[in-house]
This record gives sequence, C-alpha cells and structure tokens, in this order.
Amino acid sequence: MKFVTGLLAAVLLLAGIGTSHAVVRIADDRGGRIGTYVDKYQGLRSSGEMVIIDGLCASACTIVLGAVPHDKICVTSHANLGFHAAWDFGANGRAVTNPEATQMLYSMYPSQVRRWIAQRGGLKTQMIFLRGKQLMSMYRPCYMDAQASSPRSQPSRRERDWRQHDVISPPPAVLARDPN
Repeated sequence: MKFVTGLLAAVLLLAGIGTSHAVVRIADDRGGRIGTYVDKYQGLRSSGEMVIIDGLCASACTIVLGAVPHDKICVTSHANLGFHAAWDFGANGRAVTNPEATQMLYSMYPSQVRRWIAQRGGLKTQMIFLRGKQLMSMYRPCYMDAQASSPRSQPSRRERDWRQHDVISPPPAVLARDPN
C-alpha cells in the first residue's frame, strides 16, 4: 500500500513538473499597441499554453480574453483587468478616441465581458476595472498566488521574454492605439 501511495505521489509530482513549463503568467502589463498584442496572443493561442492572470492586465493586454481559449485562462486573487477606448494621437498631439479601433477591440472580447463593459457604459476614455468576485465568476480561479510569487531557480525563456516585454511597455497615457 505504501508503495502504491509513493508511486502515485511521484507520478503527480512529475506531472506537475511537466506542466509548469507550459504556463504564461501575466502581471503588471499596462498594454500597448493593439496589433502587437493581437500577434503575441495568436502565437500564445497556437502554443496551447495556460495563461495565469496574476496582476494588472490593462488596455491592449485584455485582448488575451478573446484570443486565448476560455479554458486556457485562469485568474488569481490579484488579477485586475483594465478596459478603455482605443485612441490615437490627434493633430495637436492629444489623445483622440478612435471609434473603429474601439469597436474592433470590443468585438474581440467574449460575450460575458462585453456585457459587463456595456453595463458600465461601454469603452470610454476612463479605465474601468474588472476584478474580484465579478472576475472570478467569469474565469476559473487558479489559486496560484503562492506559486506564482515564489522564487524559482530559473524562469523559462518564454517567461523571461514575457517579463521583458511587460517591463518595457510604457503606461497607456503615452501609447497610441494601433487600429490594425
């Protein structure tokens, strides 16, 4: 009996090790150009990797909700999604809402997210945030808070690339939205 229990524990441990490399964690991503995120998330969708949202995912980052299958996304208690209208720089250098890009962005979201946005007046210049119980009711909780924040010996290449991209993303106020 002890042998069977030990064998089962070893199998579960090895299964956990194998799947830990097939995870992408999103945290502190303030967004960027729409086209960049569409490309990035199509590659992620093709990879079949699991996505953990474990912090801020704002602006174009939220495209992940429509690009990656629902069953490949989970959220931690730290997940915080920020939505706003797409914009471009106007002739005077100020941000001007781009209605076509905003509609395209809105259409990428799953229906439950579109309903939530519509109940709050739609995508506008002000950021609206989806988090907590409302977010947990739409997406599977992954309870990865401790694991996602615990130090590991070496992050995978994909995690390093992902983090590097997050770090160089400027805040939304200085980014022009790409309608393509």
